[in-house]
Amino acid sequence: MDVVTYSRNVFIPLTNACRNKCYYCGFRSSNPKIMNMEEVEVLLRKAKNASEALLTFGEKPDVHRSIRKKLEEMGYPSFMDYLLEVCKFAVSMGFLPHTNAGVLSKSELKALKPYNASMGLMLEQAVELECHAESPGKKPEVRIKTIRNAGKLQIPFTTGILVGIGEKMEDRIYSLEVIADIHENYGHIQEVIVQNFIPKKGTRMENHPPPSHQEMLETVKAARRILPKDVTVQIPPNLVDDIYPFLKAGARDIGGISDVTPDFINPEHPWPRLEKIETCLRGEFKLRERLPIYPKYVKLGWYGERVKDVLLRLSDEEGYRCKS
Repeated sequence: MDVVTYSRNVFIPLTNACRNKCYYCGFRSSNPKIMNMEEVEVLLRKAKNASEALLTFGEKPDVHRSIRKKLEEMGYPSFMDYLLEVCKFAVSMGFLPHTNAGVLSKSELKALKPYNASMGLMLEQAVELECHAESPGKKPEVRIKTIRNAGKLQIPFTTGILVGIGEKMEDRIYSLEVIADIHENYGHIQEVIVQNFIPKKGTRMENHPPPSHQEMLETVKAARRILPKDVTVQIPPNLVDDIYPFLKAGARDIGGISDVTPDFINPEHPWPRLEKIETCLRGEFKLRERLPIYPKYVKLGWYGERVKDVLLRLSDEEGYRCKS
């Protein structure tokens, strides 16, 4: 049977401050907050079964004066200093950080690498779209540069496309071809998420129709056809009714799920329980738990040097999450 992988994570939304103003986003706030270390610790202590500390937040949050003031009060010169401290703390508690930081410079990626098992940045689309008109960090060229720089630094990386935000099918194909080209040059992209747009109330795109089931299936098929064989296609299990058709179309991963934290980006869509996921496999696929870094990169030793001890303790001889 083909293996379908997933990871157990704890979703830590460090701040909802963001410099971008995407027309579909329900996460960003004009009155943003930032978690203190005590709040981070509470979430980590609850996540006894998780291996992954998923660190998610808006892009370049310290463009907001209120966030800079709060960081100063907490004793951090910048958000990057704060983020590094969170990563170090998560590692000290036995977790493997996976940071989704938005667009980063090569020096920022280099600073974060030692304290992360892997990192990520959604390409979304490799073309200019109206929904990103007020989002400087969603310029395709700046996102592509970040993904390329991660490759130069041998950081195991997650990227993906967001389907249904105003692009055409040929744009999706082009975006997947861009990702494939980057991986063929650097070999660091472990998975590509094919994520469907979900309308959010109160956003400019609240009445914009989501992609159809058939559009999503065709996009997953295109992803599997275009991407190199060693790049896994991921489908978010909380955003589709049944993962089975997408597995038949070529997806082989369902991402991170949590039994202690919701998907803070899509809180109205709870994570399915593992029992439901097993049922959706219909006896044709084997479900297996992985770490935030894929087995290939565990064997290559591409993880951050400061997470090595935790990673070796949590991984088995094949590079998956050990059962004990």
